[in-house]
Amino acid sequence: MLKPRNCIASLSPYHSPIVSRAGLCLDLNENAVGCSPRVLARLRALTAEDVSRYPEREEDERMVADFLGIPPEQVLLTNGMDDALALLFAAYLGAGDELLFADPTFMMYPMLGQACGAQVVRLESGEDLTLPVEDFLKRISPRTRVIAIANPNNPTGLTAPRADLLKIVEAAPDAAVLIDEAYFEFCGETLIGELARHPNLFVARTFSKAYGLAGLRLGVLTGAAEQIGYIRRFCPPFNVNAAVLVCLEEALADQSFVRESVAQAKHGCRQIERLCEELTLRFWPSATNFVLVRVSNKRSNPADQSSNLSAAALAQAVHRRGVVVRDTSANPGCEGCARITAGTSDQMDRVLQALRESIAEVRQTFQQIS
Repeated sequence: MLKPRNCIASLSPYHSPIVSRAGLCLDLNENAVGCSPRVLARLRALTAEDVSRYPEREEDERMVADFLGIPPEQVLLTNGMDDALALLFAAYLGAGDELLFADPTFMMYPMLGQACGAQVVRLESGEDLTLPVEDFLKRISPRTRVIAIANPNNPTGLTAPRADLLKIVEAAPDAAVLIDEAYFEFCGETLIGELARHPNLFVARTFSKAYGLAGLRLGVLTGAAEQIGYIRRFCPPFNVNAAVLVCLEEALADQSFVRESVAQAKHGCRQIERLCEELTLRFWPSATNFVLVRVSNKRSNPADQSSNLSAAALAQAVHRRGVVVRDTSANPGCEGCARITAGTSDQMDRVLQALRESIAEVRQTFQQIS
């Protein structure tokens, strides 16, 4: 009987986090503004020839390399960030190797690591959910082949100090150290300038967030030219679709759109944070386009009224009011937490009202049954 590799057979199926696309969707950290009007115009101008021909990404890789200020040999365009991660992990991880990361973080890391047959080593962040740098340094071993760090982190929205990230890079010269900068545009902190000094460093970006191209799927993997060259050897030649490549020049050119959408998201995050302060809900100051809120947690103070709330109940109550947020309780380290993406300036009054009413409703419900 035909069977897959054990590491695949033992994987838990990945279920899409999408609950519903009805209403105002603030659950997947998409750009609430949308995408640049220049991108839409270019999409509408697609020709039959654009669609019928296989895409060529090399010229676009040179464009992105110029934008980032690095040589084209250090840039690989991918079918979204997930594709970049899958290629990187496949290049460096095998049976008996170790993937090292700290919870809570992006949930694709352990899934892809297990699919490669690697041992998944999960470090645990403390109560403040900051990157446990010393734990990384202590746990690195000759078996460590990939270290994955999202900075800013998803789902916490926190950034790690540059010096701490470089300590980890330098402590693991025989491991591929990935710095996942999916939310770079919201914080402005990057390690791309360190690529020339650290041949084991990889930095990944995406056009799904600040650029609003999540539906078109485009990621960027950067690293030392030699290492990117190895990954090119097995990367499918037509992995990036023609539509997004046609639009890429317009997306990069319209930086005023990026700045405006980032500004709206950051303002929305501050509004959510102020509401949390008002309602005595724990939150983590965000350097992204979302805020992680602790609705309830078994470790929280029983006297704290926020401990009477349920993240799932809050997500359901908000959904009834036409807004979708993410219950992140299944993410290790985020028990009792919800992640709320910032809406546009025009949407935030509705979002805040829905949150305020839902929190009051859930608190009242829990008081009645307690």
